[in-house]
Amino acid sequence: QVQLVESGGGLVQPGGSLRLSCAASGTIFSATVMAWYRQAPGRQRERVARITSAGTAIYADSVRGRFTISRDNGKNTVYLQMNGLKPEDTAVYYCNTFIIPKEYWGQGTQVTVSS
Repeated sequence: QVQLVESGGGLVQPGGSLRLSCAASGTIFSATVMAWYRQAPGRQRERVARITSAGTAIYADSVRGRFTISRDNGKNTVYLQMNGLKPEDTAVYYCNTFIIPKEYWGQGTQVTVSS
């Protein structure tokens, strides 16, 4: 059974930074593509960043240059470093992976950017 557990969310002022972590279990982590999504109130869930098993990353236009996704295969963990946070980054952030034939989600961690 694949499990994803996020941590690291919280309240931060505009311009601040947070690092989210997602610990994975029950899968061959090093072989999986991992992603971070977010969902703000009243909005659809959107993909923020994705990283392949080889470490190739892609980002949503709204976060490119501010957020960095990375992974530590030895720790079965994927990270999302968020710098230059804006109020519009406020959302619940979810860790995600797809292992045929099923998609897996973590429970989410709240990020609130406010002064």
